[in-house]
Amino acid sequence: MIRAVAMAVAAVFAGQASYAACADQDGACQTDSGAYHIELPKADNPPLVVFLHGYGGSGTGTMKNRSMVEPLLARGYAVMAPEGLERPSRPGIKSWNFYPGFGDRDETAFLTEVVDDAAERFGIDRDRVILGGFSAGGFMVNYLACDAPETFSAYVPVSGGFWRPHPETCEGPVRLFHTHGWIDNVVPLEGRLLGGGRFHQGDIFAGLEIWRLANGCVDTKPSGFSTTGPFMRRYWSGCADGSALEFALFPGGHTVPKGWADMMVDWYEGLPGG
Repeated sequence: MIRAVAMAVAAVFAGQASYAACADQDGACQTDSGAYHIELPKADNPPLVVFLHGYGGSGTGTMKNRSMVEPLLARGYAVMAPEGLERPSRPGIKSWNFYPGFGDRDETAFLTEVVDDAAERFGIDRDRVILGGFSAGGFMVNYLACDAPETFSAYVPVSGGFWRPHPETCEGPVRLFHTHGWIDNVVPLEGRLLGGGRFHQGDIFAGLEIWRLANGCVDTKPSGFSTTGPFMRRYWSGCADGSALEFALFPGGHTVPKGWADMMVDWYEGLPGG
């Protein structure tokens, strides 16, 4: 009995370790600027979803979110979870350098580096790479898309937008699908004050206005509405060639909701060239 329990526990830990590995290799994949974890589908030259963890999280933790990872693998997508760097002022706490004082690493260069590394090691399709992220990772996605939208083929932030002051403008066109919880009180739709008022999360709807301008949309009014399970969706058309903009609300809080992965892939594969 004791031996059986021990074997079961060992199996659990072995499974967790596999979630944090470098494909079929032990440990994380290392590059000059950092590290990443990756799982591959049973397909050659697969597309890739790069997903950035939230504040205080880790790439290891991202890969343990099996309700997100496994549907992506089943759809033929590789899944990558890079590691954020520890903040200089908060040892042991990992996040992303999207705001002054949050770190020194050039995250666009780092994320380009890890994708190029994965393309060389594992045959990832470099032309079909989606950048997603949750919470602080979602903020990072928005800022990278704002500054360098050509870096990835699409951007899919969850529960993260911009900080105040909002960017005056963003580059475009961009293909972006933002998902947010209706009762999110960590990153509320309207934003909130943090750090005794030193930081102010931005308004998600103000961010959508910035993206409409970047995409040259002819109207502020959504072009259409739909529902997918619990998700209430709206999108804008009549925008610049090569752009796409959609917003999905779900009746939950600060989380990556179940069903998000398949909904996101359906959206991406419905885009020209997706």
